[in-house]
Amino acid sequence: MIEIERKFLVTSDTYKKEAFSQKRIKQGYLSSVPERTVRVRTKGDKAFITIKGASNETGMSRFEWEKEIPVDEANKLLLLCEKGVIDKTRFEVKIGNHIYEIDEFYGENKGLVVAEIELHSEDETFEKPNWLGKEVTNDNRYYNSNLSINPFTNWR
Repeated sequence: MIEIERKFLVTSDTYKKEAFSQKRIKQGYLSSVPERTVRVRTKGDKAFITIKGASNETGMSRFEWEKEIPVDEANKLLLLCEKGVIDKTRFEVKIGNHIYEIDEFYGENKGLVVAEIELHSEDETFEKPNWLGKEVTNDNRYYNSNLSINPFTNWR
């Protein structure tokens, strides 16, 4: 399956009042090489293993495969992950026909808030809420796999 998404910085916390869902996420990487990332994630009371391929030239599209796994197995796999487990809360906000996923990061990525929107095509139009800031889709620093290696608090 091909995932098409765009990523933006968030300029205010007004999205929290609009959110219909909020879940704590912990995720780590068994492999964080750009050609293939293998991620283990707990999200609320569920867990997943995900494999993602390299992004295309625009940074918007890439192969993604995901499977739900038992939470206890995910917690054991998180212990095997590379250094830098990601800890964040994900807020989901419906705007028009789309759902924005807004991630508020903790720990070494504290202060970073990023919104993602999944699209059906790279040229699909979508509504942009007033809290949506600069687009960072093609900036690899904002990939979670890179944030685990080079956290946001180290950028300054």
